[in-house]
Amino acid sequence: MNKIFILLFLCGFQLLAQNKIPVDYFDSPLDIPIILAGNFGELRSNHFHSGLDIKTQQRSGFPIYAPADGYVKRIKVGHFGYGKALYLQHPNGYSTVYAHLQKYAGPIQEYVKKKQYDKETYELELFPDASLLAVKKGDIIGYTGNSGSSGGPHLHFEIRDATSRPMNPMLFGFDVADKRPPLIHTAFVYPSSDNAQVNRSQKPLKLRLKKQKDGNYQAEKITAFGKIGFGVGTNDQHDGASNKNGAYQIRSTFNGNERFKILFEKFSFAETRYLNRLIDYGYYKKNRDKVQKLFRESNNPLSVIVAEEDAGYVTIEAGQTSVYTIEVTDFKGNMVKIMVPIEGKDEPIVGKIEVDESQDYLVHNQGNSITKGKFSVYIPAESLYEDSYLSIESTGDTLKLHEDVVPLHKNMTISMDVSHYSKSDMGKLYIGRANYRGEPYYNTTYRNESKLSTKTKTFGTYVLAKDTVAPKITAINFKEGKWMSEKETLRVKIEDAISGIGSYRATINGNFILTEYDYKKDVLVYDFNDNIITETENKLKVIVVDNVGNSATFEATFFRKQS
Repeated sequence: MNKIFILLFLCGFQLLAQNKIPVDYFDSPLDIPIILAGNFGELRSNHFHSGLDIKTQQRSGFPIYAPADGYVKRIKVGHFGYGKALYLQHPNGYSTVYAHLQKYAGPIQEYVKKKQYDKETYELELFPDASLLAVKKGDIIGYTGNSGSSGGPHLHFEIRDATSRPMNPMLFGFDVADKRPPLIHTAFVYPSSDNAQVNRSQKPLKLRLKKQKDGNYQAEKITAFGKIGFGVGTNDQHDGASNKNGAYQIRSTFNGNERFKILFEKFSFAETRYLNRLIDYGYYKKNRDKVQKLFRESNNPLSVIVAEEDAGYVTIEAGQTSVYTIEVTDFKGNMVKIMVPIEGKDEPIVGKIEVDESQDYLVHNQGNSITKGKFSVYIPAESLYEDSYLSIESTGDTLKLHEDVVPLHKNMTISMDVSHYSKSDMGKLYIGRANYRGEPYYNTTYRNESKLSTKTKTFGTYVLAKDTVAPKITAINFKEGKWMSEKETLRVKIEDAISGIGSYRATINGNFILTEYDYKKDVLVYDFNDNIITETENKLKVIVVDNVGNSATFEATFFRKQS
């Protein structure tokens, strides 16, 4: 009991200590100026960005320094996502994260490489003992790169609190030059009750904005009645970079009184997908423009909403003259405003929203099972944010499952009976999501006898597809029977045009070699510094299997001098 009490006391003390954010505890992880390609809270696909993306001058290989004392508590190596990632725990209760690395450094690199060879796998996740890989402030822990789902060389850097919530690193004293106010590119008003209207319409209205001499915006006057809400599309740009980053704070007022405030200082990973409830998802999917709604709809628990009056909505009465103001502020305090004059009028509505009640009606708070032709669809409770009419149709081996303008919070399951196919064909079938050309992209497909199923969080068109073509393997920097003594790496191109690469394995003289798969270039790379080769004559064997089991084998002999 005493041990439990002490543990709870220490945890409570640690959390209490974190109420005061240390602004001089962490040094910069890089010795180059901090110029950002992405900032904290930036709106990404299905999530908020959880750190800073620090530019590395379009190059890989910059040393990364431990910003404070600590130890390595987690290492994750993957082909996608964060790629090569490193997690440090620090004595003050915070942890830091480094992603998209080119490689780790020193004892960390040796530890990872040994584990990869022990397990004979490139992808792994490790949780070293706290005493195994201690680091001191200023130690080199890795090198910047472009691994995983990175769009270019940079360092993704995070600071997380004691409960693993990502926090805005700028709060900790990291300085980024920024004298430029945020940018406004879109503003909307949304009628939000049955009798509400804006300019005699029930439909969302894109506001006409006119930029003023002081850099702020004046919207064209609107007439409105009933309960309405607003939304804004905004970005921020820092000095020395053209990247469109996210705003730090968005605040609205109605006739001078605060109505709603969004503040990007911290959030939890458990809530980040609710970004799709915050933005106008349908508008984004059609226009690639993220508009943040300045009101809290049902099933939106986001903690980045830090202030609200009447959930951010305003109610307009006939004869009322009002002003709605949106203020967008970056971390440095640069601000831009939008002023929206409103005249209250209750007029006959001419722009009504029509609902197609012939479509399937799905209730958001209960599971929904739908069967269409050969397909069955199950959408779990709380997958939809609200009750919805959805267009679901099946023709032959194609399922048109509405369109991707309605967000899903949980995976739905699509199943199909393929018993009418021969057994030889069944193993090559998969369910794929069709692109705008109608071409299927592989969705992870599960087989249970004559039934195929896949899980997805995206509406759209799904088709039954077939792949009977084996992957293709090609040598890049060597030729059969030639010497490779001057090469530092061995490179092989692996491609699969239909279902995609599922797995691969490479050996030299029968011994496993660690190859790094760069899916962005379709290349496998082996580093000769791993010292697996002990012979002058070497026989390489590469086996690649696609996602439905088609296999290809590549064999070659090369020669290399031994030092």
